[in-house]
Amino acid sequence: MNAPLPEAAPETPLLAASRRNALKLGLLGLAGIGTPLLAQGAPRFTHGVASGEPGANQVLLWTRYAGDSDTVLKWELAEDAAFSHVAASGDCTASPANDGCAKAWAKGLKPGQWYHYRFIAPSGETSLTGRTRTLPQGKTAKFRIAVFSCSNYGFGWFNAYGHACEAGDFDLAVHLGDYFYEYKRGVYPSEKQGLGERLLPVDETVTLDQYRERFRTYRADPDLQRLHQLYPMVSVWDDHETANDTWKNGAENHDPSEGDWALRKAMSERAYREWLPVSDDDYASYEVGDLATLFRLETRHIARDQQFDLDAVFNGAAPGQAEAALSAFRDGQWRNPARELLGPAQQGWLAKGLKTSARARKPWQVLVQQVIMGRLAMPQNLAEGMAANSPAWLKKRMQSAVAAARNGLPMNMDAWDGYPAARDRVLKSSLEAGANLLVLTGDTHNAWAFDLDHRGQRVGVEMAGQSVTSPGAEDSVPWRKPDALAADLVAANTQLKWCDTARRGYLALELTPKAAVGEFRFMATVRQKGTALAGVKRMTVLAGARKFSV
Repeated sequence: MNAPLPEAAPETPLLAASRRNALKLGLLGLAGIGTPLLAQGAPRFTHGVASGEPGANQVLLWTRYAGDSDTVLKWELAEDAAFSHVAASGDCTASPANDGCAKAWAKGLKPGQWYHYRFIAPSGETSLTGRTRTLPQGKTAKFRIAVFSCSNYGFGWFNAYGHACEAGDFDLAVHLGDYFYEYKRGVYPSEKQGLGERLLPVDETVTLDQYRERFRTYRADPDLQRLHQLYPMVSVWDDHETANDTWKNGAENHDPSEGDWALRKAMSERAYREWLPVSDDDYASYEVGDLATLFRLETRHIARDQQFDLDAVFNGAAPGQAEAALSAFRDGQWRNPARELLGPAQQGWLAKGLKTSARARKPWQVLVQQVIMGRLAMPQNLAEGMAANSPAWLKKRMQSAVAAARNGLPMNMDAWDGYPAARDRVLKSSLEAGANLLVLTGDTHNAWAFDLDHRGQRVGVEMAGQSVTSPGAEDSVPWRKPDALAADLVAANTQLKWCDTARRGYLALELTPKAAVGEFRFMATVRQKGTALAGVKRMTVLAGARKFSV
């Protein structure tokens, strides 16, 4: 049974004013400075509350109290909204050194129970009341997860968060990365694409202060605040929390003029861990009673080798030799067994965890991770209908994608497709463990459902959720009608069972001992604020089947 929903935060005058005056401020060059100003003035709670890292007997609590000196806050966690039965309490410190963020572990809790929590300042001021839940222990009949990814503030309203909050019936929220985007204003989205009332900070995130400023901007959004207020969250970073196409020693969106990469990466990690209810563990597992084990993976900062550039292979070939160059690349560099995504330590940890979970007869082994694991090549007719006056670079990109597919190569070298040997290691370890793999994925902005196999043996399924706001193929391949493109993609890829390339929203996942049902929920719009749905698509996998039901 769900606990009652606590009251939402009233809209702050600053946020209301920012919506009314965003365009005016933008013309004056002043927009984007408002959110950091929340730290100025009298000390106060500024960004609501949050919880995460749930276990059967503990949960991590978070708030932000902005002041000019260290402030000791009291926290309370209770079995009821009136706090008449306090189950745990303690102190934590909000410090300017951590941008005013404070975290505390509440321990000694009961499994599978809803709790309410709050923070209290020395002045007597009380934070919002949050609602959280511990993970169940033992027999578990059902567990519901709201799955999100790719939330770009400038492209639209976070209506998917708002819908999940209105639903009120999830046990856990999971964010698969791209919680925010690092670009400077006017890049992604461009000035033409962006909403005038949702202006981003002026500069790209490179320094610690800039990463913190980006969090302050995003976390001022009322739907995101409400999501954190109502549900515990398990979250992973993808690339944009640091820079586009991050790998262990660099990123596509980083150059020497922006300073040392290792420092930039460390600052992004520090801000992420300050502003979110996450532990300092790069990867972790979560036991959902006798029903499932969730494995939170890290695929960016620790071990990932640099992504291949397929366009460079295609464009760098001698005249008339592009096909031969792609074939040589396919049989050589692309298959290099030394290339890593997880790294030996994480891979060994995952293999051991899969065995332990399967031996405990848990029906589901769930990977909470960032990038698509299924094999995905582009259809041969991808460029059909593209305007003759399209930019030369775009024509070249389409030629490269089609030629790659013709030579047995995928398009997205940033996904597991760019690391086939690393993927084989994961799938093989799952088979050896006897696991029923359910892979949750974000990153691409589109919705996908794959049957996963390893050399013909069924391994499990992948549910890759669509973005909260970031545009999908309707933006990158606008000349193709979404339904036709989806049909061509499914026809061209044997593992792909369904996809949607044009709508935003989130994935509602329900786990039971007999089945896992993923409901892809599509928002009617992200350009106006509202929680109406345009439709849903359900995909079901039966326990032990390791493939989607027809």
